[in-house]
Amino acid sequence: MDSHSSTGDWPAPLATGPLQATVDVPGSKSLTNRYAVLAALATDISRLHRPLVSRDTTLMLHALRSLGTGITEEELDGAPSWLVDPQGMHGPAEIDCGLAGTVMRFLPPVAALADGAVRFDGDPHARKRPMAPVLGALRDLGVQITTDGHEGLPFVVHGTGAVRGGKVVIDASGSSQFVSALLLTGARFDDGVTVVHDGKPLPSLPHIAMTVEVLRDAGVMVDDADANTWRVEPSEISALEVEVEPDLSNAAPFLAAALVTGGTVRVPGWPQSTTQAGDALRDILDGMGADVSLDRGGLTVTGTGEISGVDLDLHDVGELTPVVAALAALADSPSALRGIAHLRGHETDRLAALTHEMNGLGGQVTETDDGLLIRPTTLSGGTFHTYGDHRMVMAAAVLGLRVPGVLIEDVATVGKTMPTFTAMWRSMLGQD
Repeated sequence: MDSHSSTGDWPAPLATGPLQATVDVPGSKSLTNRYAVLAALATDISRLHRPLVSRDTTLMLHALRSLGTGITEEELDGAPSWLVDPQGMHGPAEIDCGLAGTVMRFLPPVAALADGAVRFDGDPHARKRPMAPVLGALRDLGVQITTDGHEGLPFVVHGTGAVRGGKVVIDASGSSQFVSALLLTGARFDDGVTVVHDGKPLPSLPHIAMTVEVLRDAGVMVDDADANTWRVEPSEISALEVEVEPDLSNAAPFLAAALVTGGTVRVPGWPQSTTQAGDALRDILDGMGADVSLDRGGLTVTGTGEISGVDLDLHDVGELTPVVAALAALADSPSALRGIAHLRGHETDRLAALTHEMNGLGGQVTETDDGLLIRPTTLSGGTFHTYGDHRMVMAAAVLGLRVPGVLIEDVATVGKTMPTFTAMWRSMLGQD
């Protein structure tokens, strides 16, 4: 059952001693889906080597194919590789977003460049995820969009083959993806696009920096000199030949295991310089008591088995919160995780979910206006519900290393970004 990934409820394996493991982490979801969108809009065939193959990226592939993009999936040097052949965008089309924010937010601007109606829908919870800033911005740029009465899934983009572009002002405080969505396609708009954020501080700024970097990799001119303003000039998008970095955020539970068990975990291929939010793990884990070392071969984290409580502002790296919260619950002093109110609009309300599930194991977690207060206490086993959220699976697995009897409900939901998680977890623990 565990040779690839598990389904149903999964007993989290208990660590029997300090780890000594090397974990090869698959490619970044965030980079994979950004590269895929740009490759579909490029002037020639692109190759994406070592992309992540998961539910979110497969949904992106299916969506781009439905809009007319040719995508060939190959294997090179034992790793996945995609050839992306842009063949012009067209409708009509039906796009299943699942729970993938990158699909539901990045592709409406792409669909506006198609000639025909493109309908978007997704999983039931996806209908609750905020979409209004993207839809409103596209309307301001002259795109016709019809909804079922609220500014979210399902909706239909009535593409005409072109978008005039120009300046839009949006409130992207709910998700940095609202900005990235417009920037990724903006070079193909007649007048390019200028996006101005007007609202509370933007979350997850590293993801916007990532978008700007991949655009520049494709030869697109982006001006991000002014705070909260991004200008993409109209231009062609060059074909890409890229190798996707490992997903550093998905490395979080494996590296956390080093702290919990007092062992060493190494992740090969960790980039020396990156825009991925997951790179913040180096400082976070160091602050929680680990020895962290980055060399040309990768990142090595060694723990003592003792975990220090922390006071952290995770506003820019909110996706790391579930695993950091799990570590905090096993620490030797209280922790405060702040700046993450936007996590209420993710795959689930992550703040409420973490509070409920960790307290269900005997924890002392209090939800605040913008985060969590976590007081370590003795935890006991029980069912840890995952709410269709891959990061909840990872948090539960970290807790289960030290807490006997943790049963992870619907473990297969981790396939959103890491279908092989359970097999990799057992392999790390020497429990193949």
